[in-house]
Amino acid sequence: MHLAYPAVLSALLFCTGLYGVLARRNAILVLMSVELMLNAVNLNLVAFDVWLSRTAEETLHSGQALTLFTIAIAAAEIGIGLAIVLAVYRNRGTADIDKLRDTAEGHETDVPEAGTAAEKAEATA
Repeated sequence: MHLAYPAVLSALLFCTGLYGVLARRNAILVLMSVELMLNAVNLNLVAFDVWLSRTAEETLHSGQALTLFTIAIAAAEIGIGLAIVLAVYRNRGTADIDKLRDTAEGHETDVPEAGTAAEKAEATA
């Protein structure tokens, strides 16, 4: 099998994941798109490892080892990311990224700021 087939498939998967990250509003779908991008990288690593091992006399399979590390990091990332998304959903009631961004920006303008250090000291006293 030629190297072009997995490379083209990997590029298509990566572009699909990139589109999902840029166009989606739901945080869970964004995490799924990041996973799709990481899987495209894994496919590329394994394909180039197989292609290079045919030409080299010693096969170290470093691409497959890097793929295992990437899978482990992706599993940790999706676990932590999903926990954060669920915590935000419980607190705010939505997983929509635009609404979360708007509430964060609106929350900062509600807090009045004291102008000088003397006013801050009076406010705390």
